Amino acid sequence: MSNCQEQKLEQVEKEKVERNVKNEEVKDEEKEERKDERKDDGKKEKTKEKKEPFLNCLYNPRSGEFLGRTASSWGLILLFYLIFYTCLTGMFLLTMWVMLQTLDENVPTYQDRLANPGLVIRPHAAEISFNQSDSNNYNLHIQQLHHLLQKYNDSIQKHNDLCLFGEFTEQDDEPVKKVCQFMRSSLGDCSGLSDTSFGFAEGKPCIIIKMNRVIGLKPKGDPYINCTAVGERPLQMQYFPSDRRLDKMFFPYYGKKAHLDYVQPLVAVKLLLTQDDYNIDQTVECKVMGSDLLNDDSRDKFQGRVSFRVKVSM
Repeated sequence: MSNCQEQKLEQVEKEKVERNVKNEEVKDEEKEERKDERKDDGKKEKTKEKKEPFLNCLYNPRSGEFLGRTASSWGLILLFYLIFYTCLTGMFLLTMWVMLQTLDENVPTYQDRLANPGLVIRPHAAEISFNQSDSNNYNLHIQQLHHLLQKYNDSIQKHNDLCLFGEFTEQDDEPVKKVCQFMRSSLGDCSGLSDTSFGFAEGKPCIIIKMNRVIGLKPKGDPYINCTAVGERPLQMQYFPSDRRLDKMFFPYYGKKAHLDYVQPLVAVKLLLTQDDYNIDQTVECKVMGSDLLNDDSRDKFQGRVSFRVKVSM
């Protein structure tokens, strides 16, 4: 065999070896691709397995269950709660109705805390401070007084009843309670009729005092209002009406619904300030006197009394 033939044979064998190597490499690559595909398929199957239980919790198409219950089961539960809450609401309404049958719409069942009334003043302010020469300083006070006295106008009060002085107006058995007259004109210089500024323009302001309403209250004795200046500096005052009484004929009070158009008695005090009293803080305390009504309870400074400060400047 010649050298040329031997070289050809060797070259053919080399090519065979190279082809075998390439075929093995291709087979290895195919094996790896198959492994990767199997892994991907496994992951997809696991994901499906995870999703299916969660979706089955919401709705299971095989059993027709929604959130773990069939339609008939949900219907029975909703029917149960509908009946349960209907009965519960009915029991609540029944107990409320029974309780309301025991209440009087005119008189509260318990009113011990308001057995002793307090006093209030108008203008409604703990400190009444104003400049006499500037009406803007006291216009609000004047408006409050006029508003309070609107229902006390003589034209309105003349339609009310003339009651007996010094005697209680008891009308427990009367379906319609009468209202006793209290004329605005009885407040004289503090009525706002002759002096529409209630004395503020001249530096001698009027303060109107009234007692809080308490249903069924019948004070013993003869209650009246007394005001004093707190401190060493004296203060001259003038009362309207002059007897400063809270007459018994305005008692007892039967409540807002039963005693329509009721007006409580008023007492006005005019502070007769002089120029020497200007620019000085004056404290005034008013009390209900002459009866069994309390006016010295240290725990309640408004029980049967009221205090306020006044300062007038020019």
